[in-house]
Amino acid sequence: METPKIFESEYRFCCILWEHEPIKSSELVKLCQEQLGWKPTTTYTVIKRLSERGALKNENTVVSSLVSKDAVQAAEIDEMVKKTFDGSLPAFVAAFTKHQKMSDKEIDEIQRLIDRYRKGEA
Repeated sequence: METPKIFESEYRFCCILWEHEPIKSSELVKLCQEQLGWKPTTTYTVIKRLSERGALKNENTVVSSLVSKDAVQAAEIDEMVKKTFDGSLPAFVAAFTKHQKMSDKEIDEIQRLIDRYRKGEA
């Protein structure tokens, strides 16, 4: 199943959902008012749209996600790499490291990820 497209404001909504799910829609409305400044109608509209796209389900006023945060993030990165770097992961990494200061600890962590990937553990 392909991960549905989640837009920026929807992603902020999903972060709240992922943290509290399963959650009653009325409680989700309160959290979105507090954290995002949304009106109740906005929250219900986003619930409906994401439900229609297969990102969440709303059964008996209880909302839960159908896609994980990791899946949404991975789909967004894949789209960006394809669109901006012609699908080249090395070009993406080169651009990222050129403009982003990384600590030795971060470099070591990335190296560990690459090593795990090479061993088929990723």
